[in-house]
Amino acid sequence: MTVPFYVPPEQLMKDRAEYARKGIARGRSIVAVEYDDGVLLVAENPSDSLHKIGEIYDRIAFAGVGKYNEFEALRVAGIRHADLKGYAYAREDVTAKGLANAYAQTLGHIFTQEVKPYEVEVMVAEVGTAAADNVIFRVTYDGTLYAEREVAAIGGSDETLRERLAATFEPGAPLASALAWARAAFEADTDEEIPPGGWEAAVVDRTLGRRTFRRLTTDEITGA
Repeated sequence: MTVPFYVPPEQLMKDRAEYARKGIARGRSIVAVEYDDGVLLVAENPSDSLHKIGEIYDRIAFAGVGKYNEFEALRVAGIRHADLKGYAYAREDVTAKGLANAYAQTLGHIFTQEVKPYEVEVMVAEVGTAAADNVIFRVTYDGTLYAEREVAAIGGSDETLRERLAATFEPGAPLASALAWARAAFEADTDEEIPPGGWEAAVVDRTLGRRTFRRLTTDEITGA
């Protein structure tokens, strides 16, 4: 009988975490900023067809960084989860908190049980009927769940971006201001502006009715 090679559990978890962090760091970050009518999500993304930000349900948006196929699989699973729950119970029962908990459980299970952890971080944002009811959750590669207020960021430069946004954030600001803050936070480390086609942005806006998700046009983003 062959004796399996032994690796201390703490070393195994450390190696898995380092592997996941390296994969996430290769991707571009995403930020979320609250404004007077909802929540804005902004990413540096030169692709017109591969979106990092998407709609999950009526008032809920999703964003992911890292390996595209992995966070896209999570987005699709989130849509199915939301649709089934909304159909079985009521649309109001589908919440960002419930989705974030489901993502945390899924990523935590994959991190501890599967051969390879997911190289992703995800964000779930929900716009409330009032600004005080907005919620933003982020879930890391190991299933750790964080609840954020006002500003949030995921990806390799998340801490730096959060600090820059927190320094400029003002409650109740219009969408144009939130866009300007997000662009400035991304461009602080570059000597030149990111081209107009290099951005992806969307909002969950309470003034839009039941379907609150809307993608911003290039003109809206660059006009900030």
